[in-house]
Amino acid sequence: MADEQHQQALTDLIAGKWLGVLATIKRDGRPQLSNVVYSFERDRGLIRVSVTEGRAKTANLRRDPRASFHVSSDDGWAYAVAEARAELTPVAARPDDPTVEELVGLYRAVQGEHPDWDDFRGAMVAEGRLVLRLHVERFYGMPARG
Repeated sequence: MADEQHQQALTDLIAGKWLGVLATIKRDGRPQLSNVVYSFERDRGLIRVSVTEGRAKTANLRRDPRASFHVSSDDGWAYAVAEARAELTPVAARPDDPTVEELVGLYRAVQGEHPDWDDFRGAMVAEGRLVLRLHVERFYGMPARG
């Protein structure tokens, strides 16, 4: 498979899913893995994830912004990994702040419309939510064959 086709197949795999594995680096250097729901903006090479302040993955990324993101096919044989640089938004502080607006957009991209946006917005503040932006630097993996 030509390199351009290979890269296209890997981005197609990431674009076609909504559940992936985020790998961050713990203080002792070992990886910390988290299953996460995400959205992928192919044209920007950007993966977005809703995370919570105080969780290990958030603390790890504040200390070291290097991250990897793994997505596999339904049968598990094809996979794509995105190596990325992490950026964290401020923690949601008000129901109408820019972080909550981005969380609303992320929710819509993954799940569609929420039944009660006021409740959602309040929950994002109460839970200390923020957006993890993964700026993809490189893809590798094994795309589906055929």
